[in-house]
Amino acid sequence: MSPKPEDSTPASRPSETAPGSIVIPQITIGAFCETSGVANAAGAAASDRRMQRTRMSVQMGGLPAAIELYRSSPTPNLIIAESSADEATLFGQLEALAEHCLTSTRVLVVGHRNDVTLFRDLLERGVSDYVVAPVDVVGLVGTIARLYRESGAQRLGKLCAFIGTRGGAGSSTVAHNTAFAIAGEVGRDVLLADLDLPFGTVGLDFNIEAPHGILDAIHEAGRLDDVLLDRLMTMRTERLNLLTPPLALGGAYDLRETEFDELAELARSSARLTVLDLPHMWTSWVRRRLIDADEVVITATPDLASMRNLKGILEFLKNARPHDAPPKLVLNQIGLPKRAEIKPAAFAEAVGLQLQAEIAFDAKLFGGAANNGQMIGEVAPRSSPARAFAELGLGLVVAREAKVERRGLKRLLKR
Repeated sequence: MSPKPEDSTPASRPSETAPGSIVIPQITIGAFCETSGVANAAGAAASDRRMQRTRMSVQMGGLPAAIELYRSSPTPNLIIAESSADEATLFGQLEALAEHCLTSTRVLVVGHRNDVTLFRDLLERGVSDYVVAPVDVVGLVGTIARLYRESGAQRLGKLCAFIGTRGGAGSSTVAHNTAFAIAGEVGRDVLLADLDLPFGTVGLDFNIEAPHGILDAIHEAGRLDDVLLDRLMTMRTERLNLLTPPLALGGAYDLRETEFDELAELARSSARLTVLDLPHMWTSWVRRRLIDADEVVITATPDLASMRNLKGILEFLKNARPHDAPPKLVLNQIGLPKRAEIKPAAFAEAVGLQLQAEIAFDAKLFGGAANNGQMIGEVAPRSSPARAFAELGLGLVVAREAKVERRGLKRLLKR
């Protein structure tokens, strides 16, 4: 156990969070608990999507159980030990545990006293961190991530997955315009990846013909890196890069569940925001991208079929991502002539989500932009849809739910 000095203390340190973009490496973890509350939190953390690369075991007994187990077994990368013992007993148990620990093993102590002196004494004795019970799932995952975050490491990027509730809902239009708004209005580097390999529209929407694209990234699995990815991307603006689909129907695209994993890992390891334009299909790899994404944006139309499909997607996400924020809902094509519609407020209430954007039907505006290979922010930057895309993009960047008026975007970003 090597000491990990910290500037903060249990009393002064902000509460740990587990933001969507954190990544925990492939490690083994042993959790030894004394109370059911900490045990339940550790068990739930083990199944969190951010911990998918770890192997974690949870058992009762606290430090004495850990000492007994590791007398005859190699220690894992991380030991989480709950203890309510007095200082003398706690320090003695840690010394006994240290005799059996590998030098690379880290120890996280969960205690029941918010004591600055105890915290510093534990760090001096080689404990990696000390947190005060009760602990929740998000806090525990965040603490583990912080332990394995390299000092001075590059800030992680963010993956945002866009999907529609039905064909023709306009999810690709929302994804492309939002990516454009983030790059332009918000001023962040954005990678827009169109994952609809046979029928994607990113090339048409941005009026480009790219010699390389996302299929090349898949075929280069095993040697894909930042340099190669930069070669495969097509620059649309100074801050917006595109990965285009092949649009070739010579063969079937029967993709494995893990087909896009390497690309997702590389995208997340950079400081850019990546927008994934998912096709309207339900396959193992689409489900995996939804589960793995840091933010999910669902585009629906105000009709009964969209509501039914949306409830199914929400149920899936609730079970697969129990500790994540709910997806962001965009209601598109509002006011389509001769269509019976559900009012936006009633729609949002029925599915239990807050509306992030309402896009009115405007055939002339959207049709003209699509035919010219332009975004709404280019042809009508002051229009209501352009403002909605900018607000949605800002919400993804700053990770908050409240809408922001367009006139306040630059002021907020400057602050």
